[in-house]
Amino acid sequence: MADRIEQGATLAEIEAVYRADFERFATVAAAICRSQFVARDAVQDAFATAVRKRRQFRGDGSLEGWLWQLVVNQARTHRRRFAGRAAAELAAAHANTDVRRGEELPATEAAGLIAALPERQRLVVFLRYYADLSYDQIAEALGVKRGTVAATLNSGHASLRTMLEEVAG
Repeated sequence: MADRIEQGATLAEIEAVYRADFERFATVAAAICRSQFVARDAVQDAFATAVRKRRQFRGDGSLEGWLWQLVVNQARTHRRRFAGRAAAELAAAHANTDVRRGEELPATEAAGLIAALPERQRLVVFLRYYADLSYDQIAEALGVKRGTVAATLNSGHASLRTMLEEVAG
């Protein structure tokens, strides 16, 4: 970070985060886009934006938080652009699921239940458990307060519990 001029992020800093955490970013973007293929494009586009706008990084928060914000916003844009295709992929992937009481929920079915959450709950759940971000990092990435993250995560847990009870019912 010594080669930073006034403000901004260096190419090396951005590249280091990209190389270390691409899969984490792609996993969360897939939850937003509801398509792994669209998500990977969204992450690529977000990092291209980060490189172009690296001098705009003010350093008020962490570089990773700023990059998460770019990824989340780009994934939302891609989801709107490719909504029909992604919805069809999700429906096909999670059709005819059958979970019985006492059986472990397969990862693909858990992802289907999480995908059914409202957007903010889904984002917070994925950022917390798939990206392993702290409440503060999630708040920074989504541009909300830490308390909003906690309340949203609590609501997401409650919604998932209800859905699991209905499925196991």
